[in-house]
Amino acid sequence: MKYLCKQAAEVLALCLVLPAIVFYRLGRLALGAKAFPGWSQLFSLVPGLTGVYLRRNFYRFVLAGCGRDACISFGTIFSHPSARIGNKVYVGAYCVLGDVTLEDDVLLGSQVSVINGAGQHGIDRLDVPIREQAGSFPRITIGRDSWIGERAVIMADIGRHCVVAAGSVVTRPLADYAVAAGAPAKVLRYRLPSEQQESRESKSESHEPVGALPQMGR
Repeated sequence: MKYLCKQAAEVLALCLVLPAIVFYRLGRLALGAKAFPGWSQLFSLVPGLTGVYLRRNFYRFVLAGCGRDACISFGTIFSHPSARIGNKVYVGAYCVLGDVTLEDDVLLGSQVSVINGAGQHGIDRLDVPIREQAGSFPRITIGRDSWIGERAVIMADIGRHCVVAAGSVVTRPLADYAVAAGAPAKVLRYRLPSEQQESRESKSESHEPVGALPQMGR
């Protein structure tokens, strides 16, 4: 019975968002990607479980990918329609997400920001305003089954099965299984059996860069 109720709610939500999807696509023809942020901001304001269903069904047809059972909470906005959201992803309230891939089972706490790198504006020239200096916008991937704590800022790729503490600022890639904290974030340990943990620690002592460990899979 619960399954049937959920399916009915999904169908109803899809029917409700269909006009918005049509208007968005018409706006996309006229404005390109600039048509997207306003719609994301609008849907972010729908509260409660109703908002979760409406956002999921809107983003399924608007983003590059969105899992059928993803949960995107109140106040969360996307800046790029190229974002990809995997299956069973949970995004907490008031998150701000850029050009990002959230793989399956990722958990984001409230007010997490995922921005596309730390070099979005050039700052070398003083004769040109910062807003006019070219920058770089690398796509960010957060690997499967990773948990990002509340108010964390993510500027680099996160591997699979990672944990990032609340309030951390990730400026360099994290390898799979890393548990990191701080601003900038540093690896505290790895979520591995003891023998594998000892092997990784010995590699670290041999001065192998943490961000370059081979387990940074996708």
